[in-house]
Amino acid sequence: MSKGRLFVISGASGVGKSTVLKRVMEQRKDLTFSVSATTRAPRPGEEDGVHYFFVTRDRFEEMIENRELLEYDEHHKNLYGTPIAQLSGDKHVVLDIEPNGAFQVKRNCPEAVLIFVTPPSMEELERRLRGRGDTDEEQIQVRMTRAKWEIAQSDHYDYVVLNDDLDRCVEEILDIIDYENKK
Repeated sequence: MSKGRLFVISGASGVGKSTVLKRVMEQRKDLTFSVSATTRAPRPGEEDGVHYFFVTRDRFEEMIENRELLEYDEHHKNLYGTPIAQLSGDKHVVLDIEPNGAFQVKRNCPEAVLIFVTPPSMEELERRLRGRGDTDEEQIQVRMTRAKWEIAQSDHYDYVVLNDDLDRCVEEILDIIDYENKK
């Protein structure tokens, strides 16, 4: 890593990470968003190299073998990982990754700051997942089961931020970034 700090944001699918991160990134020009690699298919509107680097399973496994990834994990039958090349430069880097990846990052970069975004309730999380309209019933149940495990992992994060009010959640994350940058 360079002079920039590494911030990891995690939270269950549907908690609102993308919305929160979009607002955080708009307000902080000293942050850059790390684009993860994945073997999953793009969702409508997602662009390669912007939202993810969409790669084949063979290419992803080659990236693992060549040690091109800071972290990686498999969930929902797809591989996800952070290309090390994303972490160069003087800007602070923000990663949006799940707990297993976050813990790998912390092992590899102990100075990384882990922030977990949590929903106000499991009922609200399920309502948000259903409201997206891009997830079938089977996947909603898989994601809700996964969410319980992910939320249980939040005890291992440096910070836990409740996303029951978007503006307040964004402000709390911005305050964490400011505080950590002053250390």
